[in-house]
Amino acid sequence: MTWRIRPAEKRDLGDLVAIELAQFPEPWTKSMLLEEITNHENRRYTVAEENGVIVGYLGLMFVLTDELHVNTIGTRPGHEGRGVATSLLDEAWAEVRTHGVARATLEVAVSNTRALELYYRYGFAPVGVRKNYYEKTREDALILWADIVPRETVARDNAP
Repeated sequence: MTWRIRPAEKRDLGDLVAIELAQFPEPWTKSMLLEEITNHENRRYTVAEENGVIVGYLGLMFVLTDELHVNTIGTRPGHEGRGVATSLLDEAWAEVRTHGVARATLEVAVSNTRALELYYRYGFAPVGVRKNYYEKTREDALILWADIVPRETVARDNAP
């Protein structure tokens, strides 16, 4: 790993928007992202930075004292498969566990197999479907839930 994880800042907005535009059919806007990264009351946004370039980011929303929602996670094109998203989630899970967060939820497009593989490694499991969740594509989203435990625990508990 050659990147460092740090809190997202206003100066990162251009990179975050670029990643959104490249990765998602319904990207978040600059104003939406600005509102998210400056809301420190119940949001936590981090970036993975490598040689001055944002190679990924993660946005969390704290719903209850022991529950969070993964708002967004993205990796800069060309950096997929390097472990950027894994590093962001590992760092986040370690931090939020120390504050008593025990469960997480998210929605993911049913066709997003790369994201699903990542989430399943963290113990996420489908509990429902939001029909036509994505406005532009009319694609369904899976609703996933997971207990927040170290990834090594999930892998060990799911081993044959």
